[in-house]
Amino acid sequence: MAHKIDGEKCVACGGCKAACPADAINEGTPYTIDPDKCLDCGACAAQCPCEAIAAA
Repeated sequence: MAHKIDGEKCVACGGCKAACPADAINEGTPYTIDPDKCLDCGACAAQCPCEAIAAA
């Protein structure tokens, strides 16, 4: 199951996008994760300073 970004917590800093090995994160405010590309590795969540990313 793909991770999800909580739009109310996301500050669009870009740390998650840089950490994603599958290029599954799309820029925006808030950023979004493409569930079809997400490997569910958690690299994005580990980089998020706002704790806005969690397993869905």
